[in-house]
Amino acid sequence: MSQELPIERIMQTGLLTCEPETPLWMAAERMAARQCSSIIVIKAGQPLGIWTEHDALAVNFADPDAVRQPVSEVMSRPVASLHCSTPMSEAALRFNAERRRHFLVVDDAGAPVGILSQTDVALNQGLEPYLRLREVQAAMRQRALVLEGTQLLSQAARSMRLSECDAVVVKCGNGELGILTERDLVRFVARHPGNTPIDGLASRPLLTVYQDDTLIAARDLLMNHRVRHLAVLDDSDEVVGLLGFRDMLASAECLYMQDLRQALEQRDQALAKSRENLQLAERVIDSSLEGIIITDPANRIEFVNRAFTHMTGYTAEEAIGRTPEILSSGRHDAAFYGQMWDALKRSGYWRGEIWNRRKSGELYLEMLTITAITDDSGAVTHYAALFSDITHMRENEERIRKLAYYDALTGLPNRRLLEDRLELAIRHAHRNQSRLAVIFVDLDHFKEVNDALGHAFGDELLVMMSERLQLRLREDDTLARLGGDEFLILLPDLEEVDEVTRIARRLVEAVGEPCVIEGQEFRIGCSLGISLYPDDATTAEALVHNADVAMYRAKEEGRNGYRLYRNEMNLQDDRQRALEKALHDAFITGEGLQLHYQPIFEREGGRLYGAEALLRWHHPLLGSVPPIDIMALVERAGLLPQLDEYMLEQICTQLVAWNVAGSASVPISINLSARQFWQPELPVRVATKLKQHNLQPGLLGFEIAERTLLDKPQQAAVVLKRLRRLAGDVAINDFGTGYAALGYLHELPINMLKIDRRFVQRLDSGQKGSAAIVAAVAGLAREMELCLAAVGVETESQRDILGRHGVELIQGYLTGRAVPADLFASRYLASRSGLPESTS
Repeated sequence: MSQELPIERIMQTGLLTCEPETPLWMAAERMAARQCSSIIVIKAGQPLGIWTEHDALAVNFADPDAVRQPVSEVMSRPVASLHCSTPMSEAALRFNAERRRHFLVVDDAGAPVGILSQTDVALNQGLEPYLRLREVQAAMRQRALVLEGTQLLSQAARSMRLSECDAVVVKCGNGELGILTERDLVRFVARHPGNTPIDGLASRPLLTVYQDDTLIAARDLLMNHRVRHLAVLDDSDEVVGLLGFRDMLASAECLYMQDLRQALEQRDQALAKSRENLQLAERVIDSSLEGIIITDPANRIEFVNRAFTHMTGYTAEEAIGRTPEILSSGRHDAAFYGQMWDALKRSGYWRGEIWNRRKSGELYLEMLTITAITDDSGAVTHYAALFSDITHMRENEERIRKLAYYDALTGLPNRRLLEDRLELAIRHAHRNQSRLAVIFVDLDHFKEVNDALGHAFGDELLVMMSERLQLRLREDDTLARLGGDEFLILLPDLEEVDEVTRIARRLVEAVGEPCVIEGQEFRIGCSLGISLYPDDATTAEALVHNADVAMYRAKEEGRNGYRLYRNEMNLQDDRQRALEKALHDAFITGEGLQLHYQPIFEREGGRLYGAEALLRWHHPLLGSVPPIDIMALVERAGLLPQLDEYMLEQICTQLVAWNVAGSASVPISINLSARQFWQPELPVRVATKLKQHNLQPGLLGFEIAERTLLDKPQQAAVVLKRLRRLAGDVAINDFGTGYAALGYLHELPINMLKIDRRFVQRLDSGQKGSAAIVAAVAGLAREMELCLAAVGVETESQRDILGRHGVELIQGYLTGRAVPADLFASRYLASRSGLPESTS
């Protein structure tokens, strides 16, 4: 906007004047002839007052004599004036603030030189950018005064005066709209038409714009038609407002005031923010954990913060005025500082690690950043240095590196470091065409020692074993701990394979030596697996894997020894992994899995007592998998929950199916491994499964190995009590094969003993030892009121001998093999009154 133009550039220079005694109609006639909006009343060269178009609203057009009175009686006084140098922006503000439409413009002597109206300002204020961006509805008067054309002129003038309107819309008789303005009233004063209806006085046609037209288009319409008002129409072509120059000016001034107010607010906010930032910067510098030094161009210290004092021991009073050389450690030579200053002069920045000395004389390592501060001309005015003590950080990094590459308990290299060394050793062996070996070491029975005597005891044992192993190795060999009781050994630069086996024997002997910890003496063993480069593998991962496979073979073949890797071990391991995956899929799909049921009969009378559920698996490619191998696969692959779920679901479903078919159901027992038995949620899962299938307790029984129960008899008793409440029989299924602690046996809530098949099958061979064991077990069962069953009965002779010893139940090929559920139902459930005739 061109708001700073002086008003003398836009004012009307030809003043229209009259004497005080001039009749009103004559003054109005002059205004109408000149198309002026005001006339100055002058006496003796001095302005007395002003009569304007707006004043015409006060004329009583009903009185013919009203237009003949002197203008001095109706003029406004005094005349408001502005100096000719007043900026247009100030004039616009005064128009708005004083609610005036005209100002007399005077020179330095106070003499009138022109008249300034609102229209002059609106036309010359440079509103084009504003008018182009705004629509008519943003500036129009929201309600237009609409009068019927039958109203008399005096009534219309009175309505305009009371409503403070400078124009009204007139509804003419023929439906056409017209407009009546203050300027029209001036003409009526000049030619005094009388108090006639305004229908014949209104100016027509009425010029219109729409609400969404731009203000610049409306202004151009006003100027082109030399009118002051436009009617504003809505989308229905109804008059909803009026728009004139005064409205545009008022809207622009409002916008200007908003912009001014916003600019002032932004200035105040910027000043407040600047003060806040300055205060914040001071607080940050003072409370920073980094030391800060500011020096002048000559490197004399001008400022230090509290962190500087905390780290160096020098107070601000001791440091200011001196140079940073007071911190020099003496570790860096002149060349180091020369390079620092060269970088500062070249780029204005240097960052690096530097050793300095505290006031106490203690050395410390700091990370230092120095920045050159320049003025507008580029000259250095200060240097700012920020530093932090990183001594402990470097120490921590060393500790972290130690933790990352070394075992925390034994201090040995961990798997990560050993694999790095193994990679280097393989490259070295490849270049020199030499051999190396990897030995996988696993301590035998360490878990039992750890569980029985505690983890602290186990940790001490691991440290002892690591020291023994280290002493039996060569200087360049690497011993690493993988975790738990597993170790890995790298033997580089081997000349012959026998050298590896000699070392392996030394390691086995070292581990097997007596151990004394906390006054307790005991022995453990170890199993070793050995793989060779390049004979067995050429990569680090394959060498470690093959050594692991060989170690497991050493465990399978008796423990406490070593085995060299052979390719067939890998093939067997691949088959093992394939079986594990296939079994995992089988538990999901059921493919190849089937439960067989072997009957259990009462020896006397041959009545069917129950059955034992046995899992069978036939793989479409690998063939039938022995039951003992299935259990080993389950435990190794961590599939115990899936096995339990499958067995319980299949048995419960089968019991329900037999019941629906009308077959007489019998109790079914499940053989539990040690890991199955010690699962914490086993009783809960059994109860849930029985409830889901609406089965009564007593139809599920469990058989547990003797060793499983007697290892932890007190804990076992708790689990057994929960199972007895939910199920049927709970039996020890291999009684006589373990190290039975008879003192604990009576405390276990079991109700059956099952004599192992190895004793039963020797009964008719003439060996007295087996018969004696059977007799002893039978006597024990009678005294403890336990049911006694025999497993593996294959001949009539065995059945007769068992009868002489009072064995109640028999199970084996003599009475029936394990068969699928449908065959079991047809053979044994149709009639439970006697033994089957066929033993097939």
